Amino acid sequence: MQRFFALRDPLDPLAARLDSEEWHHARDVLRLRVGEEVALNLEGRLYLSHFNEENRFILVSPLPDTEPDLKVTLFQGLPKGDKMEWIVQKCTEMGVNAIVPVNMTRCVARWDQGSVPRKTERLNRVAREAAKQSGRGLSPEVEAPISFDALVRRLSGFDSALIPWENASGFGPAAFWRGLASRPVSLALVIGPEGGLTEEEVDALCLAGGKALTLGRRILRTETAGLCALTALMALSGNMDG
Repeated sequence: MQRFFALRDPLDPLAARLDSEEWHHARDVLRLRVGEEVALNLEGRLYLSHFNEENRFILVSPLPDTEPDLKVTLFQGLPKGDKMEWIVQKCTEMGVNAIVPVNMTRCVARWDQGSVPRKTERLNRVAREAAKQSGRGLSPEVEAPISFDALVRRLSGFDSALIPWENASGFGPAAFWRGLASRPVSLALVIGPEGGLTEEEVDALCLAGGKALTLGRRILRTETAGLCALTALMALSGNMDG
């Protein structure tokens, strides 16, 4: 079943329509047949509908909610090359709620101000396509890069904040989950760039309420560390049980 992001029909609360890009994709690229079942992603929920030639879709019934109840925001140290696109795609598939690139001490990649809107738009498009492919009801927002100091200030807005770090030991995702007094709703996950986080950065994050933890005895690349930690958290929280 093909999936599309839809907009509420302003004249009918039980109907939806596609924007020009989605409509072109459905009608001219996929060449869907009239009456063919489609899934519409509308305001964070999925609905069953049927394709028609008028771009007016009646919402037949809601489809099962696929969104995790653990809202994880990934704060990703800016990586080199096109790794950020891969991170956005795979973490969207795994259920991340939002992604925030961060300029950190050891970041080799730096976005010039003129390229920020274009690159951010591109990453949000990657997230949107990954959300459609994986059957999600939400396309996670990818923000423009922030400074490390801004990241530190934002940690207080989460129930918990985790900092996977190669120098941490004895405290991993399972130990974190077992030690919780109550189930978190929002969680920040901070991943360093190539070369990792500096000790000073880890100290600042921990002073702001974060917890450094290990992901095992192997050192993971920046593009796999976040996905690994996110997968572990989704499994521990029961969001991979179906």
